[in-house]
Amino acid sequence: MASSPLFTSLRLPVPTIIPRCASPPHGVPSADDAVPRPAPLVAAASHRRELVVGAALTAVLLPRAPLPAQAREVAVGTYLPPAPSNPGFVFFRATSKDTPALRAGNVEPYEFILPPTWKQTRVANILSGNYCQPKCAEPWVEVKFEDEKQGKVQVVASPLIRLTNKPNATIEDIGSPERLIASLGPFVTGNTFDSDELVDTNVENVDGQTYYSYVLETPLALTGSHNLAKATAKGSTVVLFVASANDKQWPASQKVLKAIVDSFQI
Repeated sequence: MASSPLFTSLRLPVPTIIPRCASPPHGVPSADDAVPRPAPLVAAASHRRELVVGAALTAVLLPRAPLPAQAREVAVGTYLPPAPSNPGFVFFRATSKDTPALRAGNVEPYEFILPPTWKQTRVANILSGNYCQPKCAEPWVEVKFEDEKQGKVQVVASPLIRLTNKPNATIEDIGSPERLIASLGPFVTGNTFDSDELVDTNVENVDGQTYYSYVLETPLALTGSHNLAKATAKGSTVVLFVASANDKQWPASQKVLKAIVDSFQI
């Protein structure tokens, strides 16, 4: 196997072993009789320093593992194209290689718009569905984006069988908007959901695909006290798109968050 130039440059020197004579010449004291010299101690200390330096260089120079779901810690406006029909926004469309579920074919590619200043954030491996694809029993997080001044959005996917036994069911087959959010509400809030927190619902059909939309006021939610959500079902999965903001962010960002949620399609 060919060795990496990086590892070649970090390879530690192999110490030279000098063979020991079976019997020293007559009149010459043996190595056992000689006074110990400090050279071996210096060599050992040097070897330890090389190990420490090598480990430090490895930690600095070796490439880090890619962020889950292709997350990039830079503004999305630097790499996403402008949204054709939404000036001031950029267009995000997931590909079949972006997440474990997309690679497994469990989720259809989805799309939405974002302000160019937002950044994609890490999805913890344990939340990404990486360990359970292609047969996850519980919902998982697909992608996450956020802006500290405006809020955050995330795509949450749930196996259809968790909500209905009917294969390839539509969202109407699962039930009313209220029934669906009663099941998926905790994945909007990050903790608990109470039906009193549901402010408004809406049903729309886009190109034959039905979507349920929600407005929620959730003062105790971990995601934020203001949440907008949009859900649909396709194939073996229900996909939930959530936009969240805290009380400080909401007054200035609610129109932006609504535009983002309205743009979501699968």
